[in-house]
Amino acid sequence: MTARRKLIRRTALAATAGVAALVLAACGGDSDSGGHDMGSMASDSSPSAPASASAKADGHGDADVDFATEMIQHHRQAVDMADLAADRASSQEVKALATKIKGAQDPEIKTMSGWLTSWGEEVPADMSGMKGHDMSSGMPGMMSSEDMDKLEKASGAEFDKLFLEMMVEHHEGAIEMAETEKADGEYGPATKLADDVITAQTAEIEQMNKMLGKS
Repeated sequence: MTARRKLIRRTALAATAGVAALVLAACGGDSDSGGHDMGSMASDSSPSAPASASAKADGHGDADVDFATEMIQHHRQAVDMADLAADRASSQEVKALATKIKGAQDPEIKTMSGWLTSWGEEVPADMSGMKGHDMSSGMPGMMSSEDMDKLEKASGAEFDKLFLEMMVEHHEGAIEMAETEKADGEYGPATKLADDVITAQTAEIEQMNKMLGKS
């Protein structure tokens, strides 16, 4: 009888210990599992939240949106100036330069408009040709409506000189905007376009300064 009691007691103790071990394991498992799940959730969600805020769809950010939105309007004015030169310039060299500027910037307008559309952003309305609408606010190198009126009324050699002087200033503003994009932008194609703008328009500034007799 004593041996039987000892056996029962040992069996009960073993069972109790087993239950305790299972409870501890369950608690530990829940703690580990919960901790792991929470950590996993945190690690999964933490990177995506900043990514969606700073580098939105296709890795673009706010600086890229600003660059595309503003450069579209900047380019549109340059194209308007080039169109005026095609009609009013007396120098074939000025006419050829104007054709070159329009040929480069028209496709870039289309490219940047495509980016904005793909990002779910609004493409700015084309108001460059509207009388009395001043596009110069906030963008470096933009001509005022008064500047554009003055250019439109000029002709011959006076037009050529005014066009070149204005376009140099316009290009300098575009380069400034492009440098900001290169510094702050996140979207590879946009920073590449900014680099192209800097290269092309720096060369055109040098050409125009030579045509003005400044270098």
